[in-house]
Amino acid sequence: MAKLMQTRRTFLASMMGASAFVLSACGGSNGGGNGGSGAAPAATAPAGDGTDAKSEGVMTYAEYAAAAIDEPVVIEAFVQGKQSWWENQATIYAADADGAYFIYNATCTEDDYAKLVEGQKIKVSGYKAEWSGEIEITEGTIEFEDDSSYIATPVDVTDKLGTDELINFQNQKVSFKGLTVAPSVDPNGAEVAFLYNYDGSGAQGDDLYFNVSLADKVYSFTVESYLNDKDSDVYKAVEALKVGDTIDAEGFLYWYEGANPHITSITVK
Repeated sequence: MAKLMQTRRTFLASMMGASAFVLSACGGSNGGGNGGSGAAPAATAPAGDGTDAKSEGVMTYAEYAAAAIDEPVVIEAFVQGKQSWWENQATIYAADADGAYFIYNATCTEDDYAKLVEGQKIKVSGYKAEWSGEIEITEGTIEFEDDSSYIATPVDVTDKLGTDELINFQNQKVSFKGLTVAPSVDPNGAEVAFLYNYDGSGAQGDDLYFNVSLADKVYSFTVESYLNDKDSDVYKAVEALKVGDTIDAEGFLYWYEGANPHITSITVK
C-alpha cells in the first residue's frame, strides 16, 4: 500500500487540481491554504492535562510548528487514527494536547502496526515535510511509550469553514454541525448525494466524495478508503445519504491545496 499511497498522491496532483476542495470554487476562501510556506498550524488544542509534557530531546508542538521543512523532528504524541500499512510502512494521525500530526509512511512492522491503538503514546523521529499544503512527518521511525494515554475530543470548526483560521486545526480531529448534503453531478449528468472518486469514475471501495452546504457555500468532504473502508460505518452512512439531508460530521482535517476533511463519522439529523 505504500506504493499505492504514492501512486494516489501522484494521481491526485495531476488530476484533481483546484477541484480537490470546493471552497475555492464556491465563493469562499480556500480555508487558509499555506501556499507551501512550510509553517505548521498554530496550537489550538487545550493543554494542561499532562499530555503535553515532553521527554528530553523531544519537541513541543510549538517547536515542531516552527521547524523548517526538511528539518529533522522528534515528537511525542498519541495515536488518533490509522490510515494504512504496507511493506513495513505505516501512515497514522496522532495528536497531543497542543496540536496534531500526520505521520506518513513511517517504518513499522505489521505486528507493531496492530499495537497502534487509539490513545497509544508514541515517539516519532523523522523529517518535517509538506505536500500540497499538508504538513507531515516523513521517513519516520516509531517507538512505543507506555506512561500515559490520550484521545482527543473533536473540535467544532463549523464556524471556521471558508476562513483563513481553519488551517490552524490541520490534522486535528474536528467536527462540523448542521450541514446540508448538496448535490454532486455524476458522469451521466445526474445529481447524486455522493461520488465514488472525486469525479464519479470509481466504484464501491474507492474514496467517497460528497458535497455539503452551509450559509450558501458548498464544501467537499471525503471518506478516505484507506482510513475507513467500504465496510466501515461511515462509508455505509455516506452511501445512504440523500440530497437535502441535514448532518453532523467528524473527521481529521487533512489538507490538499486547501482543506480536504477525511470524514470518520456521520450523523443524519
